[in-house]
Amino acid sequence: MIFIHQPIAGAGHMLLERRALDLQDPIPDDTVWLDMVRPTREEDLKVEAFVGISVPTREEMKDIEPSELLYVEDGARYMTGRVLSKVDSSEEPGLAGITFILKGARLVTVRYEEPQAFRMYTQRAGRATGNGPSTATSGETILAGLIETVIDRAADVLQLQGERIDRLSGKIFEEKADPSARNTALQDTLRALGRHGDLISKQRESLVSMERILLALSATYRTAKAPRELREDVRSTLRDLQSLEEHATFLSSKIQFLLDATLGLVNLEQNNIIKLFSVMAVVFMPPTLIASVYGMNFKAMPELEWGFGYPMAVAMMVVAAVLPYVLFRWKKWL
Repeated sequence: MIFIHQPIAGAGHMLLERRALDLQDPIPDDTVWLDMVRPTREEDLKVEAFVGISVPTREEMKDIEPSELLYVEDGARYMTGRVLSKVDSSEEPGLAGITFILKGARLVTVRYEEPQAFRMYTQRAGRATGNGPSTATSGETILAGLIETVIDRAADVLQLQGERIDRLSGKIFEEKADPSARNTALQDTLRALGRHGDLISKQRESLVSMERILLALSATYRTAKAPRELREDVRSTLRDLQSLEEHATFLSSKIQFLLDATLGLVNLEQNNIIKLFSVMAVVFMPPTLIASVYGMNFKAMPELEWGFGYPMAVAMMVVAAVLPYVLFRWKKWL
């Protein structure tokens, strides 16, 4: 599917009008952004003929080498980044590869997923409010706005993950009297920490790919004498991105700390179980010894003929079992 975006006059600033384009319809000349979502080969050829570029296929986007994420071909700048998607859905969150192609005043995006950041930007760019983009007349400004929205979305995701980790931290160190409930809670905590850690790792990987694109744009704009406002926007977005990377690193460190703490509590639970078995073995050792002695059927044992021999042996076994237990409680080993 091809979505075209055309600039229209808004309340004091330009807006973007978005509409789907049928394969048989011509592409308007004033189109500044062509958003290709899961394009077919026919749609690739249509955009290639209109813009004068080569649209990468899905396989090429997956197999691209790290050194070829940013390159120039036939006067067009190709930039491939990875954006987090499916965060709010029931599916497993993943990284969606997106290729940004700048050719002249037009921007072409090729993607096979629906990241929330793209929906946020198109809605914002099409609203007639003062919060919309001040200018949407070139692909460069649209690209800067898209990356800024990706960064804003990343900030929301990291903030939400930080709040969830804080709540999880309180549950980890919460005392539970019921051992079975405590064990179940620790297992659930380990699973939750794994999910949060995986999501933050993917978000950080997305930020790193966006940072590459911003650094390349900053160098290009500085060499090409781009408008000062555009250069300032890129630098400001880059600073925000780097601060988010530090925040993601902090959250990863916090998850590692909580993971170590949870595993430590699991080890304590295991030690308590082993300690219980050890104590029970010590408690029953003296009675076993007494029972073993009187289980020997020697004829010369005087207690065998004594009327109080059996009660005495039972009493000795009870006392021998109680004394170690009392001693352990007094020493606070139990």
